[in-house]
Amino acid sequence: MSVGAQGRDWSLRLARPADAAQMPAIESAASALFAGDPDLARLDFDDTWEEPELISLIRKGHCLVSHVGERMAGFLVSQPFSRELHIWEMDVHPDFQQRGIGAGLVRAAQVDARNSGFKALTLTTFRDLPWNAPFYARLGFEEVTALDAHPRLAGELANEADDGLPIARRCAMIHFLE
Repeated sequence: MSVGAQGRDWSLRLARPADAAQMPAIESAASALFAGDPDLARLDFDDTWEEPELISLIRKGHCLVSHVGERMAGFLVSQPFSRELHIWEMDVHPDFQQRGIGAGLVRAAQVDARNSGFKALTLTTFRDLPWNAPFYARLGFEEVTALDAHPRLAGELANEADDGLPIARRCAMIHFLE
């Protein structure tokens, strides 16, 4: 799938195991957007997904990458959980942001999830950052407010709090597929 964006072409495809080697550098570069946030000062932004973990998720068949020319521009890593597909990570390298690549990755994940028989896409994110919850809301996600009805997502938010993320700023989101 190729899409024209601001005069440049970018493409999306299913991730391959060899792609995992490039993903941590993109994740690290994208995390620079969080570096000035005082609530996150104690987090290690160089602590990224490890290549073996990524390869394991890629082999499940629902991870995506985007390229601009020969260069990987972004990726989306997801994992099936029963009838839901959970987005663990979606990053676009700063050199390629604001071109619709992130939205393209999420929309492609929505199509893949629907075609694969999943009933919903889920994720956790910051509710207050414009490139997090508001971004996903524009793509059809809504905040999960009844976490007791979604114990997996409640558990994920608890794990994030244990990892030092400011829980008051985090939320779980879901996009039901029709």
